[in-house]
Amino acid sequence: MTGFANQGGHLPPPFEVKDSGEHQEYKSGMVRDSEEDKVDYTYTLPGPMLDRWANHLMKGAAKYDRDNWLLGDGDEEYHRARRSAARHMIQWLRGETDEDHAAAVFFNLNAAEYFLGRLATEPSKDHPLVLPGAYFET
Repeated sequence: MTGFANQGGHLPPPFEVKDSGEHQEYKSGMVRDSEEDKVDYTYTLPGPMLDRWANHLMKGAAKYDRDNWLLGDGDEEYHRARRSAARHMIQWLRGETDEDHAAAVFFNLNAAEYFLGRLATEPSKDHPLVLPGAYFET
């Protein structure tokens, strides 16, 4: 399992190439759609966290299997990730250096959001988006 649309050799569903109507033409003659209102992922590249998060994922893959965490799809996994994110955030705030707690926060927040997406598209009493006490529910 890779988490990508082209799993198991299946092609992604048909799609349309979106066009905002605003185009940018280059000196070479190439024309592209406008970048306005599109996410620019290059903002995430500076700083150490992308490398540290990737390293954290690689260490987890060596211990549990590459895509083990992607198997989670239930309320139990969702709340476990939230508790782990909170615990690692406190450890990071305390300056503990026994693990890369900052990378573990990234991992657990991403995992919780991934599980939430698999659970439902809207919050419910079983998986609320914002309830302070819910961070520690079991």
